[in-house]
Amino acid sequence: MPAMKKTAKSSLLVTSATLLSFSLALTATATAPALADDKPSSTPSTSASPSGKSSTSPSATPPADMSTVGGAQLGRSGTQANLGTGAPVLPKDLSARSWIVADAESGDVLASHNAHWRLPPASTLKMLFADTLLPKFPKTEKHKVVPSDLAGIGSGSSMVGIKEDETYTVHDLWLGVFLRSGNDAVHVLSAMNKGVDQTVKDMNAHAEELQALDTTVVSPDGYDEKGQVSSAYDLTLFARSGLQKKDFREYCSTVRAKFPGETKKNKKGKKTRESFEIQNTNRLLTGDYGLDAYKGIAGVKNGNTTNAGSTFTGVAERDGKVLLVTVMNPEKEEHDQVYKETAKLLDWGFQASGKVDPVGELVPPKSADTGAKPGANASGEAGGSGDGGASSKPVAASAETEGSSGVGIALAIAGGVLVLLAAGVFVINRRWPLPDLMRRRR
Repeated sequence: MPAMKKTAKSSLLVTSATLLSFSLALTATATAPALADDKPSSTPSTSASPSGKSSTSPSATPPADMSTVGGAQLGRSGTQANLGTGAPVLPKDLSARSWIVADAESGDVLASHNAHWRLPPASTLKMLFADTLLPKFPKTEKHKVVPSDLAGIGSGSSMVGIKEDETYTVHDLWLGVFLRSGNDAVHVLSAMNKGVDQTVKDMNAHAEELQALDTTVVSPDGYDEKGQVSSAYDLTLFARSGLQKKDFREYCSTVRAKFPGETKKNKKGKKTRESFEIQNTNRLLTGDYGLDAYKGIAGVKNGNTTNAGSTFTGVAERDGKVLLVTVMNPEKEEHDQVYKETAKLLDWGFQASGKVDPVGELVPPKSADTGAKPGANASGEAGGSGDGGASSKPVAASAETEGSSGVGIALAIAGGVLVLLAAGVFVINRRWPLPDLMRRRR
């Protein structure tokens, strides 16, 4: 079947955005193994029925009836792809229970496999956590940690190293969430948001607003909990929504940063507080032994628990095309398998773009259905930056940026078909473009 051609609607007054991309090879490699996001659990994997009630099953069989949000074909089990003339074949040896390849700007889903299968998400759920809470606290706000802030953290959770009675900025806490997948940082931010229960309510409400109807949040950090599920489709919605926010783009693309340590007294009795380095656990961003960093990668988030297996959502740019790929629970037990399968799907997506008919679409949030995304402004920020106000300053504009010391690439994507009205609102016409997606440079 020939690929569908995109045509711009003549009724819209559009200003085509300039698209700039800078492609430099990522050479930084990581020698330390990735941390598990949560404690390994002895319980079998959980999936959910179409009614939303979780069921416990060790099998890898998707339900026969799944959601059709985004299109009927996305509700079918198995691999879905409409290959046009000259389209490359899908990668062989993919073992993930669920995956999706989508155009991050247009929202077209190029191919999928059990896209709406409700599975444990692990720490990829932190994308929803960040998208929900980032706009609530200025990054310069300070918080002194009390014991109750760290209560209820699951045994064996990944931690960034937050200490009681120490003061951290919101910026510090978000670095802990994104780079080290720190459940301690999640719980402190949740405490600032009136507690874990309130945060869970906020996250579930935001998931519904994003039309991520496969998702049920039980724990804000992604720790294995009964009934906590999401899907490759929903995780991709969370990433796409988060990437509208300047701070989200900044944090998820940071390779390494300094994090405040514990206050101690030196030999002279003077209190001092040194910092230590933390590195992003996204191995397509940093590289790993036997795995090169992926050219064009700009985030987003990884996860790993016993119930979820390895999960990952990544965004990358190549030749002016921006793709989102989510991979959930590869059954091959090879080192970095989730990243290897993601890289294969990204490669395929870039080759297949324009040669396939979409199998569905990433739906916009409910508030965007009328044609405009509330909260947008002339700088290209939709949904808030999380720093107390929008800014037009690129997050990777300078050669050296605070909190990042990795070698990387810089993406300057001014959002495919942004239509800027006099009122400062982007008309999206069902689509939701990505403004100023950036990778930070050394």
